[in-house]
Amino acid sequence: MLYKLWVLAYRDLGRNRRRTGMTMIAVALGLALLILMNGYIAGAMDGALQNSIRLKTGHLQIRASSYNEADLSLQWKDLLNEPEQIVARARAMPEVRAVAPVLWAGGVIATSSDSLGLQISGIDTGSAIYDPIRTAMVAGDFLAADDRSGILIGRRLAENLGLGLGRDVSLTVVDSDGQADEGIFTVRGLFNTGIPSYDESTVLMPLSKAQAFARADKRASAIIVMLNHQEASTSVAAALQAPGVQILTWSDLNQLIVQTLQTSLAFYYILDGVVILIVAVIIANTLLMSVFERIREMGILSALGMKGRHIMQMLLLEAVCLGLGGIALGLIIGLSGVAYITYVGIPIGDIASVAGTSVALGSTINGRFVPGTFAGLSLATLLIILAAALYPAWYAARLEPAEALRG
Repeated sequence: MLYKLWVLAYRDLGRNRRRTGMTMIAVALGLALLILMNGYIAGAMDGALQNSIRLKTGHLQIRASSYNEADLSLQWKDLLNEPEQIVARARAMPEVRAVAPVLWAGGVIATSSDSLGLQISGIDTGSAIYDPIRTAMVAGDFLAADDRSGILIGRRLAENLGLGLGRDVSLTVVDSDGQADEGIFTVRGLFNTGIPSYDESTVLMPLSKAQAFARADKRASAIIVMLNHQEASTSVAAALQAPGVQILTWSDLNQLIVQTLQTSLAFYYILDGVVILIVAVIIANTLLMSVFERIREMGILSALGMKGRHIMQMLLLEAVCLGLGGIALGLIIGLSGVAYITYVGIPIGDIASVAGTSVALGSTINGRFVPGTFAGLSLATLLIILAAALYPAWYAARLEPAEALRG
């Protein structure tokens, strides 16, 4: 019986091929839109998070318990004393891929015609943590550990200030004694990470020079730890815990991005529901029109002995055919769109800098394949289509044969 119902359902859909085709296209476009939107937002948020981890926060940061990142304090009580001991402990752990101390300071960079406030970072030039900067070099050379006067700046910052390789600039910081100290430095190289907020506001110099410049002795603002696997951050943090220090994981350090992701997902769930409901209304309308056009036929089938539940099953099978056809086409369109934005990306240019330094958006946003989400959207679309088909199917199943034959 089920096979015969499938045959009837398929035949009925073929009667009005234009309507059937347009309904499937509507289902396909709705699902494709959902897949594309979810792939885009997943790629944008995951990209921002990974950019921040890769360039700024690492998977873990170890700081003095009194250190506040917003202040960029250089007072000795807020800095890590003898960071080499902690670095050695972390480096011995198998989960750790790279570890290095860093000294941060707020400063002002000035040329003869302009000045700009930014963050100065004293870095361990030999650490693998800064491989992303090495690969992002577009001019000049990376810093040497013993360079006493060289700095690296972003290409965007250089363009904003009219700087080039070999140019001398003035850097001013408020040192650990609370005194403003100025030094002349030479631009050794330019980097372009593709993250406007980072490239416009960061100056890098060797750690030893930054410590001398800021009068921090051999102290560090933090120790950055990169792991082989992000999921190990909690266990590694627990193993490195010690008195007088605070250990922050990547989720603690990127709370704004994580909260933005959660908020955007809630918004997209609502939007997903709205689109699926629109598709459901289209399906219900298509099946109701089909029922009204075939009322006499329904009466004949009932008069010949077909039970109401079989008529209901037949219409539900029509909805399944419409849904499966539309979902298959929607997956093709949607996944093709996600593939494009994943491998090619969508350039947003300077808009990325509007997000500020807290959200490391790149100048090109790439999507991401989320198979679980895509499968869930496809299943939800099919279930909503079946739910929308219940009323037309129930209506057809309740028709009395005599009334149906009279039309």
